[in-house]
Amino acid sequence: MAKKGKRYRQAAEMVKEAGGGPFTLEDACALVARAGLAKFDESVDIDLRLGVDPRHADQMVRGTAALPHGTGKEVRVLALANESKQDEARAAGADYVGLHDFIERIQKKGWTDFDVVVATPDVMRDVAKLGRVLGPRGLMPNPKSGTVTMDVGPAVQQVKAGKIDFRVDKSGNLHTAIGKASFSAEHLRENAEVFIREVLRLRPASAKGAYVRAASISTSMGPPVPLDRVQVVSALR
Repeated sequence: MAKKGKRYRQAAEMVKEAGGGPFTLEDACALVARAGLAKFDESVDIDLRLGVDPRHADQMVRGTAALPHGTGKEVRVLALANESKQDEARAAGADYVGLHDFIERIQKKGWTDFDVVVATPDVMRDVAKLGRVLGPRGLMPNPKSGTVTMDVGPAVQQVKAGKIDFRVDKSGNLHTAIGKASFSAEHLRENAEVFIREVLRLRPASAKGAYVRAASISTSMGPPVPLDRVQVVSALR
């Protein structure tokens, strides 16, 4: 196992000195806000291990959450629409707007210098051609995430403002960014609460036993700060 760096060890020591956890969400966010020791503004991520089996369609957990304070990341949005909707997308702040020119660029050159794709339903037959490129990267627009819609302007604005799309992986884990190390502990907590509440709301009826089985928050370069899952779930249910 590779040896952890000095800053990682310092952050791990801070977690240990604070009692090692598990922590309340408020205490964990305060600790993470102090433990971001890298020379750059690290992402703050939350990880949840859910009691679901995504191999069964009725246990797939996927949704969106509009984080009140955003993620701190500049989100590059590609809007794919016919000309009648392109001005609306530009006015809303989309970074790239068009249709066939971008589809060809993605198909032939593998271009993916964007973070989210918003598309109108009437162009999805053309956009479907991009499944092999966008699908594995989690970039394919989807009605469930609100990225396939005729309301292009509001969709672009929501993504730019901090709306995130999340999906459980094949092992039942959810991982997403909820801010930056430069965020205040209060803003991190409020973002985390919105995300966790939405995950709890999406609990599949077929899920048995404990739904949230483990939870932690960490900076991208730091150690996990374990959450008291029972306390967190009880507080936000």
